[in-house]
Amino acid sequence: MSVRTISLKISDAEHIERCEKLTHKIQQAGLSGVVLFDGDYIKYYTGFAFIPTERPMALVLNNKGQRGMFVPRLEREHAQANALVDAVADYPEYPSKEHPTVALNRLLHELGVTQNYGADSDGYPWIFGYRGPSLSEMTGSAPHPVRAWVEDQMAIKSAAEINLLRESCVWANLAHVLLQRYTRPGLTETDVSDRARLEATRAMADAIGPIWRGQSSYYGGAMAGYRGQIGRNAAIPHALANNITFQVGDVLVTGASAPVWGYVSELERTMVIGPASDDQKVMFDHMVALQDTALEAIKPGVPCSAVDEAVRAYYDKHDLWPYWKHHVGHCIGLRYHEGPFLDIGDHTVIQPGMVFTVEPGLYKAGLGGFRHSDTVVVTDDGVESLTYYPRDLESLTILA
Repeated sequence: MSVRTISLKISDAEHIERCEKLTHKIQQAGLSGVVLFDGDYIKYYTGFAFIPTERPMALVLNNKGQRGMFVPRLEREHAQANALVDAVADYPEYPSKEHPTVALNRLLHELGVTQNYGADSDGYPWIFGYRGPSLSEMTGSAPHPVRAWVEDQMAIKSAAEINLLRESCVWANLAHVLLQRYTRPGLTETDVSDRARLEATRAMADAIGPIWRGQSSYYGGAMAGYRGQIGRNAAIPHALANNITFQVGDVLVTGASAPVWGYVSELERTMVIGPASDDQKVMFDHMVALQDTALEAIKPGVPCSAVDEAVRAYYDKHDLWPYWKHHVGHCIGLRYHEGPFLDIGDHTVIQPGMVFTVEPGLYKAGLGGFRHSDTVVVTDDGVESLTYYPRDLESLTILA
């Protein structure tokens, strides 16, 4: 009797296929190979999740499809166990007597990636105090920019990626249920958010723990919170958590997600500690109509800009421009913000397999912010919403 093993993670076969697609682009462009420093790019092609610091790390892929990882000594066993590569080259530490890029240069020569090559940046970024030579200085020639290749490939999600995002939405939904359940006047956002996060994460670990890893730099488990978007502060789209105490009449803008093998979804809702005022009802209804307008406009073959144009027409018709602050949405996956963007300046053609957040908002000083965000996948004829939390005002009113 055979036992079927259930797995959520991206398979080795899919990681290899991703590398093969990039290798094909390298060959088409006549390059000797590429160097990738971005941690999310490395995770995408090798499955290796790590914490980027001042210690430089890189994936080197040559035009024959050979893959090499460049890591500090403290990451060697980690990379050997988790990175789907042919070889791992390491250096002692940064800073040290010999700069780490000497070891990187050796790896480039071993793989034949020395001239006419590509990279996502001209050297390791100067983060956390790192300083070092550029690739141009190391090799004597500037790299061909390849970020667009990687971003275009990442934008079209596979069935396995969509499955991970769908699973993320399940646990984001639970975290949000708990967040709404525990929110009451007199409590603080810290108390409520921490309780929802902890309980949702425990439930997630109980349910899928043996086949789940977070693998995310953003979240350690299922989460839901307010990030300071409470009362008047709800009119600040990117506010920060401030341990605010909930009061009757507050408009609340939430956020919930859960990392599943590195993939994260986005669920946001506008709630009111009510009953809602007439002004709050008007803004809430317009916000839902704006989101409906965007959802109806997202179709394969349509440029991203056309979605924003449809939403902007609603702003025009209802004289809502004083309350506009940001674009309609963005792609999401391994990063909580990915391109392309649902914005008038992005003319990327929408394709099946793209996963977007849809989140047009309204922000009125003194009243609050009004924004729902749903994660949707583009299908052959429109969109399927992966998030499924209630959107109506009655369901989102917390009675004091």
